[in-house]
Amino acid sequence: MQRERSPHSPPTWQSRLRRFGYVVPPRTGVRERLVPPFPRPSGRLGALFGFSPRAAERLVRWAAWGGPLLVALVAGGLRFWQLGSPHAVIFDETYYAKDAWSLYQHGYEGTWGEDANERILADPGDAPLSADPAYVVHPPVGKWVIGLGEALWGLEPFGWRFMTAVLGTLSVFLLCRIGRRLFRSTLLGCVAGGLLAVDGLHFVMSRTALLDLVLMFWVLAAFGCLLVDRDRARARLAAALPGREGGAGGARTDPEVAERLGLGVRPWRLAAGLCLGLAFATKWNGLIVLAAFGVLTVLWDTGARRTAGAGRPFAAMLRRDALPAFSSLVPVALVTYLVSWTGWFATRGGYYRDWAETAGQAGPWSWLPGWLRSFWHYQTQVYEFHVGLTDGHTYESNPWSWLVAGRPVSYFYESPEAGQDGCTAAGGCAREVLALGTPLLWWAACAALVYAVYRWLLRRDWRSGALLCGVAAGYLPWFHYQERTIFYFYAVVFVPFLCLAVTQLMGAMAGPPGVSERRRTFGVVASGVLFLLIVWNFVYFWPLYTGETIPLDDWRARMWFDTWI
Repeated sequence: MQRERSPHSPPTWQSRLRRFGYVVPPRTGVRERLVPPFPRPSGRLGALFGFSPRAAERLVRWAAWGGPLLVALVAGGLRFWQLGSPHAVIFDETYYAKDAWSLYQHGYEGTWGEDANERILADPGDAPLSADPAYVVHPPVGKWVIGLGEALWGLEPFGWRFMTAVLGTLSVFLLCRIGRRLFRSTLLGCVAGGLLAVDGLHFVMSRTALLDLVLMFWVLAAFGCLLVDRDRARARLAAALPGREGGAGGARTDPEVAERLGLGVRPWRLAAGLCLGLAFATKWNGLIVLAAFGVLTVLWDTGARRTAGAGRPFAAMLRRDALPAFSSLVPVALVTYLVSWTGWFATRGGYYRDWAETAGQAGPWSWLPGWLRSFWHYQTQVYEFHVGLTDGHTYESNPWSWLVAGRPVSYFYESPEAGQDGCTAAGGCAREVLALGTPLLWWAACAALVYAVYRWLLRRDWRSGALLCGVAAGYLPWFHYQERTIFYFYAVVFVPFLCLAVTQLMGAMAGPPGVSERRRTFGVVASGVLFLLIVWNFVYFWPLYTGETIPLDDWRARMWFDTWI
């Protein structure tokens, strides 16, 4: 006789996967599973420092903001230290620093004389900017951001690097708070932010006027907004569930509530749409992140309704959440993108601004406003440029090599002889700014991503799925454009998610709650040693990140692989 299956038993596919390590999450209270609480201070804290329970709780609450702020201050000090050095237009600053200045002068990107860089560095007041339009292939938000620093400090290296340093510092603070919310631990949040603070690629990009750091900031901000929205929506769902009869606290699942409850206006998801629009309006690969995060947030809604007891959670999500999610993200992002081009719309001098009047009269779309047809033509031309960019470059790299930092990008290099630029070595010196992620951090991230995949697939850890989504959205699309000229520094967009993955691995090394003191001690020591080794590795490569003049032998010692030269 076949035994009947209990309604509380896991599905058959889960039972079969258990032999490979799959674990069904423990059946804790519904409200605790919907919105896991943040840890409260233990009695040991008060006993150790003589604090009352109330004082200990207040200290933990202050640490939730004070810890991230302290980490961000350290990161900011590193990034602003001698920010104007080297006093040169390095790598693609030759485009974005000048385009940013032009936006603030004309509302669109103008053209510059051939000797513009030398004249700007010699005398910023002698900038040879023409009102003739320049053909640019990136949206304007990143350049508006860079130009704000120039408006404050002038057209010189410190000015055009100022705002990327600000956003680089703020992103460290954001990641601390995001890590705290993701892992429900202030310490792990600060570890994630600390790792970002000492990543070489993020550090160099924070001190260079390029667009990718700006893009990374908006992507990270959008992810943080969606995390807050997730908690708020799940808390609203938990509050609507009936209380547990005869028990203290808790709640009962309710299929009717889980399937029919509308979650109302969700301002944090609207904020995420705004941030994703700003990302898209910085570089077009922000559009892929928009799609990935849109899928992520509706899957989170599906999981919330399943936890609350919905019999058909995916169908409930489609009825209640899919359209609001789309409306909160896609239209908001597209409107933000259009608004970012206000300078081009409001003036008549931008590139292709009058295309419809001069060459676009014929055709089935002639009934549309001229400015809209001109704008659409400009966008199509930019797309063709990007997909057709196959010119070779010394520092181009294949995305397969990015995670192991196989081909960093040299932004600036000089070889001063003895007696020049502070060089005291008889054999000469080297001075370089190398966009290279801290190697030990990136290599640890390779193992951390494997662990995250395991946690996501076999342990049903939504946190692993979230950080993997961030990595995938910033990384995987580049494999589709391997014939295109692409660079390693594009990877800065997903560096924060690599730091979250390494933090998760370090947390696992330290051990879950309830492990023995011996296990905890070994785990914490191992995690601490890994963190300190990453910090040491950053310090070791510091001269290559900041353009310091070092003996040529010391420079060669830091070229660990031939592909780094």
